[in-house]
Amino acid sequence: MNSKQQTVFLVDDDAVFLKLLAIDFQLQTNFKVLTFETGEKCIENLELQPDLIILDYHLDGVEKGVKNGIETLDIIKEFNPLIPVIMLSSQDKIEVAIDCMHHKAYDYIVKSETSFIRVQTVIQSIFNFKQIEKKLHWYMDRM
Repeated sequence: MNSKQQTVFLVDDDAVFLKLLAIDFQLQTNFKVLTFETGEKCIENLELQPDLIILDYHLDGVEKGVKNGIETLDIIKEFNPLIPVIMLSSQDKIEVAIDCMHHKAYDYIVKSETSFIRVQTVIQSIFNFKQIEKKLHWYMDRM
C-alpha cells in the first residue's frame, strides 16, 4: 500500500469558509492540506501534484479580474486530467452543477453547514475508485 501522504488543495476566496474547511481536514483526516485564495495561486502550485482539489465556483471575492472556478478547472484539467476536482458553490442551481460537470469536475457540492460531510463522502468514493482502478491495471498487466 502507498504510504505517501495524500495532498489536497483547497481553493476558495471566502477566507472564513476556507479556514473552517482547512481545520476540518486537519482535524478529521490525514491529508496534507494546502490552501489558496485564488485560482492563479492554485495553478502556480500544480507541480506539487495534488491528489485532489476542492475548488470554489466563483473565486472573485479577493481580487477582481482573477480566474473564476470554471476557468481554473479548465487549466487544472489541461495540466492533468486525472486530478479529481470537487466544485463548491453557495449557489444551489442545477445550471451551475451542470456547468461544472460539463467542464469535467468530479462532483458539485453546495456550501452549507454539512459541506464537509458531503466532501468526505465524495473523497472516499474517489479514492475507492482509484484503488479499484489500480488493482484492475495490475491484473490487466499480468494477462
